[in-house]
Amino acid sequence: QVHVVESGGGLVQPGGSLRLSCVVSGTITNIYDMRWYRQAPGAERDLVATITNDGSTKYVDSVKGRFTLSRDNAKNTVYLQMNSLKPEDTGVYYCNVEVATRIVRFLEVWGQGTLVTVSL
Repeated sequence: QVHVVESGGGLVQPGGSLRLSCVVSGTITNIYDMRWYRQAPGAERDLVATITNDGSTKYVDSVKGRFTLSRDNAKNTVYLQMNSLKPEDTGVYYCNVEVATRIVRFLEVWGQGTLVTVSL
């Protein structure tokens, strides 16, 4: 089994910062791409940022220059540093990872999400 657990969400004022973490555990042999999605209230789940296993990153235009992805492969963890937060960044942030296990060559796993609220 593979487990993905996000943490770090909360309430922050506009202009503030938060750091989200996503830890992958289980019988994994490799982790490929790791992604963060955001689902605003009443909206669809949208891709925010991706980091490959060699550290290459890609961001949606609305967060470029404000959000930074990093990963610690030794800890099977990906971080999303969010600065200069805006009310429109509010939503549930989900971690999505592509992994290989001893049994399955490719598996996509979602976390349960962590809520970020940007408000006065």
